[in-house]
Amino acid sequence: MSDSTMKAAIQKIDDEFRLRFGGVRDAASLEQIRIDFLGRKGSISGMFDAFASIPPEEKKEAGRLLNELKTRVQNAVNEKTASVAQKKTTQSFFDATIPGDMPPVGRIHPLASVMRRIKSCFHHMGFSVAQGPEVETDYYNFEALNIPKGHPARDMQDTLYVNESVVLRTHTSPVQIRVMERTKPPVRIIAPGRVFRRDTPDASHSTVFHQVEGLCVDEGVSFSDLKAVILTFAREIFGSDMKIRFRPSFFPFTEPSAEYDFTCMICRGKGCRVCKGTGWIEISGAGMVNPEVFKFVGIDPERYTGYAFGMGVERIAMLLFEVHDIRLFYENDVRFLNQF
Repeated sequence: MSDSTMKAAIQKIDDEFRLRFGGVRDAASLEQIRIDFLGRKGSISGMFDAFASIPPEEKKEAGRLLNELKTRVQNAVNEKTASVAQKKTTQSFFDATIPGDMPPVGRIHPLASVMRRIKSCFHHMGFSVAQGPEVETDYYNFEALNIPKGHPARDMQDTLYVNESVVLRTHTSPVQIRVMERTKPPVRIIAPGRVFRRDTPDASHSTVFHQVEGLCVDEGVSFSDLKAVILTFAREIFGSDMKIRFRPSFFPFTEPSAEYDFTCMICRGKGCRVCKGTGWIEISGAGMVNPEVFKFVGIDPERYTGYAFGMGVERIAMLLFEVHDIRLFYENDVRFLNQF
């Protein structure tokens, strides 16, 4: 092939490419042009095969023209490919007929949900919510609750001490003392909040957990009032067929004291593995406020009586949702939390 023939063939391929390239409308037609011109059997590749037959003295100019053609075609195809891809993406983004992706929906943590239900229940019974510090003095956490020095509840294995006179509160009962100090009876409050114990974490124990403690002080308050409040709460949370029972116990800040149980939520009193065949689930403690506690806050125990009770929020949540390991509430496992 002579130099002039080579130049004419290159010009013909260039003209044909421009004509076909101007009519490209989609990715399929663009791909066909790439194959026809730049593929292994394409026209430009064929020209490189014919280039070998050109006389050596004519190769320089013909080679320059052929390389320029290939570069021009390759660049044009690449730019068009990017343009078609961008156009496709833009069109699909604004295509109103394509179903949208649902954004992630946040959920209330099961403990927060149960805490809300507990607060709502007692709010409807006339209790207000009171708060107090989590870092508490020895006086409010122990002494004012009739827990003297040397009492087992002060054992270092149970209490986290900041120093000799400051602790991380082991219960929310100190809030009751603070409220009674500044409020004259009648008093009707619940004290929800986070508490701390030196426990070894296992399926039923945690170093950090939540309590709700209640207090009612007025003239003529009796143990039967306490039982009525606990029964109302139990049926509001677990169902109208729920029953309760009280067992004698001892707490320094109440006298008389009791522990109260609910009908087993799993077997409804028939006996199962969870309740160990008894039909009852232990909830927490309660009792009438010890007159010695009233003396600490300046309330006349001859005129006023009161009751106090407590419950663990995690305990209620475990029973309500049939969760058998308290640690699941704190591990932030999305697979667990998505169930709620």
